[in-house]
Amino acid sequence: MNRLLRTAIVVSLIPLAACAHHRGNARADLAASKVTTIGVNSYLWRASLDTLGFMPLLQTDSNGGVIVTDWYVNPSAPTERLKVTVTILDQDLRADALRVAALRQVNQGGQWVAAPVQASTVQKLEDIILTKARDLRRAAVSSN
Repeated sequence: MNRLLRTAIVVSLIPLAACAHHRGNARADLAASKVTTIGVNSYLWRASLDTLGFMPLLQTDSNGGVIVTDWYVNPSAPTERLKVTVTILDQDLRADALRVAALRQVNQGGQWVAAPVQASTVQKLEDIILTKARDLRRAAVSSN
């Protein structure tokens, strides 16, 4: 969907979401999660940035929903580094709207060599992001 069309849709939905909220309609919260100035779910986006905040960011695209980190070397494991890509695929706060991919390298004789990433590492990152996103949504709903 191009940016102009997406902007038109968002602008047209803002008054509807506001009216629904004042009536106390439960659907207002769901609509509010979609009405953002970015192209993806704002809770997932913010939770992803918060979760990866300790890593240097290489690229962020809030319209396309992509966050790419640069290589991160954990001080407690200096012979290993990790690079993460998070892709947010939808405007809804759902588990299948999030995809995390990771690359891992180990230093062997001064050369960085590709190494397998444990599936549990990617799964744990996804779980952390989803939990934070749900907490952010819960906090936003309770403050309204």
